[in-house]
Amino acid sequence: MGPLDLPYISEYAGTAIVLAFLFAICSHKPLAILQQSGYKNKKMLAWYARRENMLLQQYCLLALMLLLAAGLLGICFAFLGEEWAFRITGIPFLFFCILFCIVDRKYALKVPFNPTPRFKRLTVVYFFVLAVVFYLLVAVLNVIAYYAESELFGVWRYVPLAVIPFALPVLACLANLIASPFERAHNKKYVARAKEKLEKSGMLCIGITGSFAKTSVKHILAAMLREKYSVLATPASYNTPMGVAKCINEYEGEPCEVFIAEMGARNKGDIAELCELVHPRYSVLTGICAQHVESFGSLANVIAAKSEIFAGTAADGFVVVGMDENTEKAAENACGREIVRVDETAVKDVASGENGTSFTLVTGEGEVRIETKLLGRHTAKNIALAAALALRLGVSGEQIAAACRDLDYVPHRLQVIKNGAVTVLDDSYNANPVGAADAVEVLKSFSGRKIVVTPGLVELGILQSEENEEFGKTLVGLDEVVLVGDTLVGAVKSGYLSGGGDEEKVHVYPTLQAAQAALPSLIGAGGTVLFLNDLPDIYC
Repeated sequence: MGPLDLPYISEYAGTAIVLAFLFAICSHKPLAILQQSGYKNKKMLAWYARRENMLLQQYCLLALMLLLAAGLLGICFAFLGEEWAFRITGIPFLFFCILFCIVDRKYALKVPFNPTPRFKRLTVVYFFVLAVVFYLLVAVLNVIAYYAESELFGVWRYVPLAVIPFALPVLACLANLIASPFERAHNKKYVARAKEKLEKSGMLCIGITGSFAKTSVKHILAAMLREKYSVLATPASYNTPMGVAKCINEYEGEPCEVFIAEMGARNKGDIAELCELVHPRYSVLTGICAQHVESFGSLANVIAAKSEIFAGTAADGFVVVGMDENTEKAAENACGREIVRVDETAVKDVASGENGTSFTLVTGEGEVRIETKLLGRHTAKNIALAAALALRLGVSGEQIAAACRDLDYVPHRLQVIKNGAVTVLDDSYNANPVGAADAVEVLKSFSGRKIVVTPGLVELGILQSEENEEFGKTLVGLDEVVLVGDTLVGAVKSGYLSGGGDEEKVHVYPTLQAAQAALPSLIGAGGTVLFLNDLPDIYC
């Protein structure tokens, strides 16, 4: 009976399915990282190829253990004959894959996978890819063993499969590539359904974009407009077409009068695509900085991309613009849209401390005194941006002031958390150059010992080193500077020291967990700790 007869083919299929299952359970991290990278294969593979990548090291160890154990068992049990010995070499695959999963639990991802429908579909496709790959390899190795007439190769025929761990991230990317056409078609239908539902709702649509403060301004504007209207706003940082569509499609409450959509962008055309979905009548451009230069390629490209909000806003609408050097350039492409400019003259008498922010809002109808628990001088600018639009929609100054008094912290954006005598400033969601500087300024306004915990700033492309050095300079004057990881901290530390910082106050830890363990000894009896930019695993 030859190696391609039916009984053997059935055995190959069974072996392939078992191996596919074993290696699939060892692959939750590549799949989770793929999800973190926005299902972009190039970004995920770049992460995997980094020399210091712990997963690569773990897979190296797994492959080595499989290779040595399978090879050794094959020799030890060769006396049983080739047909039994080569099957025994499969035992290490079962043992070490399960052991890998048990040990790997100690090194959990900071951002675990989100079991979305897309992730589940990718997992199924990935399993089938593994099964097919293993079936082909098992069949080929058995055919070679049959015709080679080498007893040693016959015993070791499955040993070459020990190198498969190295290829698991690549196979995950292959599965993603296979699934992509379906996902694009599925996403297109999902977004089209949301667009149709939004158009039928008759809601007044507002778009908010910018390099920073999008979520905060959305949060503030929604509170102001709720003084007069019923409002639906995209939750958290849902700022992609799928995120906005999810908000629309899953909303089952009472009909609303206003819909506010946060609009993010990492590539040219992203804002235009979101505007095609939402068709905002009015928009807000909060400001522009070097955030996402990594994907855009240059600051000029960021400016061009953000300026898409003008063409995407209704011709009879207007765009509220937080004026800075870069938004001035974007406004050159206003496409005839009315621009409502908000600059430093919109606020005065700003006072900010650990108990909140107060200032005078200057409007075309007079002045309004604003008090809020939100922290930082930049909060005044964010409120002014939201107020400029709210006023145009008939919300009074008194209503704006009332909304601001009731504002709560935006989660993970300078959110104050009391932990006994220690105050935690949670600004962990994101960190762009402008927002990072604002957060450090807020930290310095607190009394007691002041400590920052940060891995640095990301997605800045060719400006990453320069911007992190500048960020490091803003940390001078703090009691302790805790840097996490090794990807960006060198530039941050260099900037801190060149700005006159004390090297004895700098502490570098490999992980956030290690940094948190050291904090009690650094903070002492009390003080304030700023957690700035808790990077997902794709950047760690």
